[in-house]
Amino acid sequence: SGWVSGRIGMDGPASVAAGNGMSKEGDGFLSRVSERAKATRLGNITAARSVADAVRTSLGPRGMDKMVQTETGDVLVTNDGATILEKMNVQHPAAKTLVQLSKAQDIEAGDGTTSVVVICGALLEASLELLEIGIHPTIISECFQIGLDKSMGVLESMSSPVDLENREELVRAASTSLNSKVVAQHASLLAPLSVDAVLSIAGDERQGADLRNIRIVKKLAGTVDETELIPGLLLNQSAESGASGPTRIEKAKIALIQFQLSPPKTDMENSVVVQDYAAMDRILKEERTYILQLVKKIKCR
Repeated sequence: SGWVSGRIGMDGPASVAAGNGMSKEGDGFLSRVSERAKATRLGNITAARSVADAVRTSLGPRGMDKMVQTETGDVLVTNDGATILEKMNVQHPAAKTLVQLSKAQDIEAGDGTTSVVVICGALLEASLELLEIGIHPTIISECFQIGLDKSMGVLESMSSPVDLENREELVRAASTSLNSKVVAQHASLLAPLSVDAVLSIAGDERQGADLRNIRIVKKLAGTVDETELIPGLLLNQSAESGASGPTRIEKAKIALIQFQLSPPKTDMENSVVVQDYAAMDRILKEERTYILQLVKKIKCR
């Protein structure tokens, strides 16, 4: 309006019309931007809700298993939300956020991977209804934060402390988590093994456990009932019996070597041409001698 009043004495009504035309054009531009923003929000919410709907029916003890075919053609049957989302080929950025949410929950708690995705989908559905009646996204986000603080207070009031020295209580908690898994019928076997495995790496202070220190080795032709906990190191290698070497050694000393025992190689790609068998024998003897010297140095230490 200030620009219009400054020009009215010079150009008359034509200037006023031009000013009004620019104002209408600006309103149209803002309207188009607003429509694009609404369409973008709707697309993001719809994509995220579709991911939540994909795992919704696998939630809880009565949840159904999902048959997932991976990119390599392998077929996987599971009801674990993190596993299903990990094998899904998700392309939409908003949908990928839910996949990352499930992974974060799996790393932090090891359970509830499906629940967090379903809850997130429900919150997005509720936020869509609030957006349709004209509430600004910032206000919705702030209210969700207030609801989070209230929910944390309710959960803390109804929670009970866990005694890490009470093994029976820990086993019951682990059995509850396994009830919604495919191996629920083997919970009585796997729950104590899981508790003992975590406690063995938690240390005396029980401040935390790095689950990467627990290795799960799968063997074909076996059953779940044959699962056992080995309090030590399991070398998943076959014994080299081709040279008539021993296949079983009692009270053996095992060396953990982080480099390969092999003869030295040239820095550049070169080729060695051997013209007779005698030269080949000399090369093989030199390689065996070099490796034997390395082994003797390791043995002396």
